[in-house]
Amino acid sequence: MYEYIRPHRLLPFMTTLLAIDTATEACSVALLHDGRLISRYAVVPRLHAQQVLPMVQEVLNEAGIVLADVDAIAFGQGPGAFTGLRIAVGVVQGLAFALDKPVLPVSSLAAIAHRAWREQGAEQVAVAIDARMDEVYWGCYAMQEGQMKLQGIEQVCAPEQAVLPRTAKGSWIAAGTGWAAYAGRIPVAVSGHAAEHLPHAVDILQLALHDWQLGQMRPAEQAQPVYLRDQVATPKTGA
Repeated sequence: MYEYIRPHRLLPFMTTLLAIDTATEACSVALLHDGRLISRYAVVPRLHAQQVLPMVQEVLNEAGIVLADVDAIAFGQGPGAFTGLRIAVGVVQGLAFALDKPVLPVSSLAAIAHRAWREQGAEQVAVAIDARMDEVYWGCYAMQEGQMKLQGIEQVCAPEQAVLPRTAKGSWIAAGTGWAAYAGRIPVAVSGHAAEHLPHAVDILQLALHDWQLGQMRPAEQAQPVYLRDQVATPKTGA
């Protein structure tokens, strides 16, 4: 059930960060402690609530620490599935309030872009998550100064309205489930595909680490989901 990623050495940070993601079909947890990265990842639709806390306990046990040793909690804030985002926010707020620790929200689209860079070396990534209701969650990211940075805006739109930023140059990699569902309708030429990519807590943690170093953590009550649209269940009707 679990994909085990062997702990490996990162830069020698003294920080201990925990990352949680349940924004899509995947459920994952990652822990940075003593320069080691430990993670669990599983694609378990509709089982996130049952899996996420046991995953947290597993990585803590493997690191030989307890929750109180964690300095901050990062999480995938969306966009993504409504239920999955509520689970992540509920867990993160509960842990952060109980431990009196700050939180580090990370875009789910940015996490997918970072995963495409981490696994495939993609420098520019056009990310699309299937948003249902004949729409995609869309965002374009480029590796700049060691960080995956948003180019333009994140949005929810029809596949035909998903375009690269006006300043875009060079080749782009397509990543995310939106490409698997709507590739024929997204008017963007890409040089490669990673349509199977879902957010991974490893990437959320690494993006959050940058924010942590800049002091951009937030109090627990500001752990909130990003939906990109208010309407999450009722199909749109014609005018």
